[in-house]
Amino acid sequence: MILIVAVFAAVLAIDPIKWTNKASPIRSVEMVDATVNSGQGQGQYIHYLLFLGDGSTVLVSDDRPRLMGSTVKLERVTRDNGFVFYRFPE
Repeated sequence: MILIVAVFAAVLAIDPIKWTNKASPIRSVEMVDATVNSGQGQGQYIHYLLFLGDGSTVLVSDDRPRLMGSTVKLERVTRDNGFVFYRFPE
């Protein structure tokens, strides 16, 4: 019972962070190149592991298929609160 309460409290503590990031306006959007390393799909979306030009990796989900090893464009989105995420352009 204590474990269930602790997990529930942890989920409630994390959710306000998500709400804060979604409520913060977008400050900038930059185009970056990335290389598709792998993809794993389940259901509607495929989760891609991508290598950025500086050697770092990011996970990005999309509903469109991408060729492994291909170079793709990503948007690097920065919010006013400093939160950064990547997405495929529409």
